[in-house]
Amino acid sequence: MISTQSTISKTRLWASRVMSGLPALFLLVDGGMKLFKPPVVVEATVQLGYPESAIVGIGVVLLICTILYLIPRTAILGAILLTGYLGGAVATNVRVSAVLFNIVFPVIVGALLWGGLWLRDRRLQDLLPLRAQ
Repeated sequence: MISTQSTISKTRLWASRVMSGLPALFLLVDGGMKLFKPPVVVEATVQLGYPESAIVGIGVVLLICTILYLIPRTAILGAILLTGYLGGAVATNVRVSAVLFNIVFPVIVGALLWGGLWLRDRRLQDLLPLRAQ
């Protein structure tokens, strides 16, 4: 088995955890809120054009993708799935002509997820070298 943390400094590891943890926490809370369906979530989802009956399913998908991202062995799969989910969020907000923040926020969340993963996963660094060789 290849170690994903070989020769990664403690500072870099903690930076990656914070960079990944904050958006992951946001996504876990968002997914959990979709399961409990408080009125604010129902209202916002319906305004985006989704039926109320889809809210729990969307929340379950979001929670599964986020949990996959948080498990080191499945983190890349989780990141790929969350990229698709967040792309759907961008498309939905563009479709309803939402304010710029609502369109850009999912892109920022995705960039933080991938950036944090890149910082801590040597395999991803080898695949996507961001420094001159």
